[in-house]
Amino acid sequence: MSSTVMKKSMYWFAVPALLFYLTFWIFPILRLFQYSITDYNGYAQAYNYIGFANYKELFGSDILGTSLKNTLIYTFVTVIAGNMIGLALALLLNMKIRGTGIYRSLAYIPTLFSAIVVGFLWSYVYMPDYGLISSFLDKLGIANELNFLGDYSTALYSIIFVEIWKTIGTTMIIFLAGLQTVPTDLLEAGRMDGCGSWRLLRHVEIPLLATAITINVTLSLINGLKAFDFPFIMTNGGPGTATNTLIYSIYKMAFTEQLFGKASALGVISFAVIIVITAVFVLKMNKREVSA
Repeated sequence: MSSTVMKKSMYWFAVPALLFYLTFWIFPILRLFQYSITDYNGYAQAYNYIGFANYKELFGSDILGTSLKNTLIYTFVTVIAGNMIGLALALLLNMKIRGTGIYRSLAYIPTLFSAIVVGFLWSYVYMPDYGLISSFLDKLGIANELNFLGDYSTALYSIIFVEIWKTIGTTMIIFLAGLQTVPTDLLEAGRMDGCGSWRLLRHVEIPLLATAITINVTLSLINGLKAFDFPFIMTNGGPGTATNTLIYSIYKMAFTEQLFGKASALGVISFAVIIVITAVFVLKMNKREVSA
């Protein structure tokens, strides 16, 4: 009897955390939906309800299509290239080679820097004429007019490369942890049956890495869909709209153009897109994980 009373009283300890969650997470989300149907400018407390006019304007303009396309390219390349490079590094650093600990630390170092530091660092590397790459090519006597961040066709991919460079350490560590749980006797049995390195990787190690793959793909997916840091720091969304992502467009619309109502509508659309894509991927990856 007394133990039942104790269990019920324990729920009260969750009340402060629940209030905090409702105040700082649920309430702002509900306000976002409310503002999306108003002409709120973010400063004047008086605003009018305008129905779905913000949504109609967004679907009729190029902003939504361009931002969504850039975000999907950003996410797709980040997920595919980031995980393939991370897996290759993990396989390499899982081998018995001298100085493995040093190489693992070096691969993880970029993750320790903040996005601002990394963004400024790579802005210098990409700088035309006096940047690290241009200076290196000049030293080799190779004339170049490279402008990675100023060219419409290369700006987005240059930023994606920086995103992969920054997060590759985390991806590699998760794959490495997964590889170290693969039973060595299973690998030895495969070798005795005549399996080469490629077949062992494909039929033994990759299936046993299903959990690590799910974690890495999900993290890369979320990072790509909410990309903001590097477009903001390195290009300010430019040149033109070449690096405008969904989240950057929301920021620009709200804080530069003072269209909080329209930015809220774009936030609601982005919220729905991110939830749908993430849910589909996670469900598919979980099914593969179970079947593996």
